[in-house]
Amino acid sequence: MKILAVCGMGFGSSLMLKMTADRVIKKKDIKADVEATDIGTATSMSADLILTNSEFAKQLQGGNATVVAIKNVASEDEVGKAIEEYLEK
Repeated sequence: MKILAVCGMGFGSSLMLKMTADRVIKKKDIKADVEATDIGTATSMSADLILTNSEFAKQLQGGNATVVAIKNVASEDEVGKAIEEYLEK
């Protein structure tokens, strides 16, 4: 599974979100690759799941990836729930 953590510039909140997602997938033993990127690059990348804020989520909707808005990029519970819900589909 390919997960993108997306923010405006690709090195602020997306890196924090990537680190949180990495912890979650390690704890849950999920095979996934998580990459932090900016919104411009994300639109041209292939992914299964995109984690981002609510503003960028609206812009990224409509592609092949499932897009989930995350309120707290440091919350393992919130990120874990998003990943689990994706996997249940």
